[in-house]
Amino acid sequence: MNYCKLFTELAESLLDRIVRESILDQLSFSIKALDLVLICVGHHDYEVASITFRLWYRLSEILYAKNDESLTLKFKPHVERLIGALCKHCQIEPDLEGLLEEDHDFYDFRLKVSELVKDVVFIVGSSTCFRHMFNSLQENNVMWEQTEAALYIMQSVAKNVLPEENDVVPKVVEAILHLPPNTHIAVRYTSLLLLGELCEWIDKHPHTLETILNFLLHCLQQPGLASVTANALQSISTACCTHMVAHFNGLLQIIRCLDTLTITNDAAIGLLKGVAIIVSDMPPDQISGALKELCLVQVKPLCELIEKQTKPEKNKKSDPVLWLDRLAAIFKHTSPRTMSETHPCQGVITELWPVLSRTCDTYQEDARIMEHACRCLRYAIRCVGKDFTHLLEPLVKQMVVLYSKHPHSSFLYLGSILVDEYATTHCVAGLLDMVQAFLPPTYNLLQQEDGLKNHPDTVDDLFRLSTRFLQRAPMAFLTSNFISSVMQCGILSTHLDHRDANSTVMKFFYDLIHNNRVLSEKDSKKKAMSEEEFEMRHRLMKDIISKHGQVLVSNLLHACVFSLHTYMMGDVADVLYELMAVDRQVSNQWLQDAISQLPKNTPAGMNAATSEQLVAFHTQVTQSESVSQVCQALKELSRLYR
Repeated sequence: MNYCKLFTELAESLLDRIVRESILDQLSFSIKALDLVLICVGHHDYEVASITFRLWYRLSEILYAKNDESLTLKFKPHVERLIGALCKHCQIEPDLEGLLEEDHDFYDFRLKVSELVKDVVFIVGSSTCFRHMFNSLQENNVMWEQTEAALYIMQSVAKNVLPEENDVVPKVVEAILHLPPNTHIAVRYTSLLLLGELCEWIDKHPHTLETILNFLLHCLQQPGLASVTANALQSISTACCTHMVAHFNGLLQIIRCLDTLTITNDAAIGLLKGVAIIVSDMPPDQISGALKELCLVQVKPLCELIEKQTKPEKNKKSDPVLWLDRLAAIFKHTSPRTMSETHPCQGVITELWPVLSRTCDTYQEDARIMEHACRCLRYAIRCVGKDFTHLLEPLVKQMVVLYSKHPHSSFLYLGSILVDEYATTHCVAGLLDMVQAFLPPTYNLLQQEDGLKNHPDTVDDLFRLSTRFLQRAPMAFLTSNFISSVMQCGILSTHLDHRDANSTVMKFFYDLIHNNRVLSEKDSKKKAMSEEEFEMRHRLMKDIISKHGQVLVSNLLHACVFSLHTYMMGDVADVLYELMAVDRQVSNQWLQDAISQLPKNTPAGMNAATSEQLVAFHTQVTQSESVSQVCQALKELSRLYR
């Protein structure tokens, strides 16, 4: 192992020279360092081989960047040896009877091998590698573990094999489809991985599809193979969606039987994704019926749970989240290719609305279930867009009532989706009322002791909602009677040491200023956007900033000095820079007043920044010509107080 580290570091240090001399066709002994490394890769211990992986990644990056075929060819023999050695290392112990456990170190090693092979295979060519592995299977007395290892390398490169390939791939597919029943389960498992990776080839050879589907249907029913088979079906359904329309009824039967199979929920969701993509490719008059059948399979168990008032058990069939996530996957991936006047999915979602509404009422106290229910509604809304408008009023009313009782942040997030979709229509007034109703419970939650710290998701979702409103209906938001309270809440939230939440708050302030200071190209192209309207927005923004600017600057500065990590100061710098762009003279005075409020000592009692350092900071910020300069000044100031 120490020799391997030595030779690998030697090769890494010489790598630039090796490539340079190879370009110039200079004979050099430096390239022999790669041969020394390959000797180590050939050692029987796979952990020795893994030491060299960084070297091969670096070599592949350099060669890919050079994009010189003649140069790449010079390293082909080395990479061929590497892949051959890695194939041997991937061989499973011959006495293993089942499948490799996912928590096994060797399982992780094989994953790393797969990623490395994907990165370096362009040096030898994917088809060449695929063919070489196939040829190794034709030798006499090949053991099952050797077969499985070769198939494993083949599945790593299969996506890069040309779909038009008609020599080796058909033979491989034929061999997989006719595996004897007594074949080791690991070989069958990896064969199914390979079939899934060959999905684009199957799309170009649709005559193979029916036989492959029958094979997969058989594998679905076999213990240990159901999940990998479902993943293969997902890949094939996604890549071959046009050809798969004819097989929808067969897939629907599989969906109905999912819970009789030993399949993970992730694999089930993946399969539903693939089938939803097939539905999207159907003629418009068939989509509604197919989608309804697909959704009913998930809705019936959900209705039973509600009717029987079954106590939810996480990750069990009694968990509503399981069925909500499956519905969400269907809505997310159903996107019809051809559209009629009314969205073909509208009728189905209208039928399902009472069930989703009742689900929210039933599980309103459970934050986890409500998060997934809101996620499901989010994808239903995104699926049909404007054709959800007729359900907007009952949805908003229910959200407001439930949020007043149980302020789950997921309602705020769903509200931001509604604003994104409908705030440019006649629905703006209703959406403003929604935000107005959300604010009192939100403020009550955040005003509790450590409220901001304990509820960063609420802060994040509140200011995402506010930012969406600023983007979609700026005039309505700027003239609302709650803009001042949102500003005050945002100013308090500047101290929140939570990366995502703080970033969202800063984006709110940035968009408030920038989008109403500079007319974007997108806005300028809108016929509805007149110069008079933009001037009014600009004046409203300046009024808001003049009212809250001093407090905002003071809090931003104190947050940087006492609360925030240095990596979070870039967002603060964006806001300060925008404030100066609005009115540099006034902003300079705000900054001076904020600096004067800083304590003379650090929290530890040591002397903090001197007067000269504070003057230098003020000068650096006020005379900065870029956000990065402001950011650097903030970081330097914060170090003086820590």
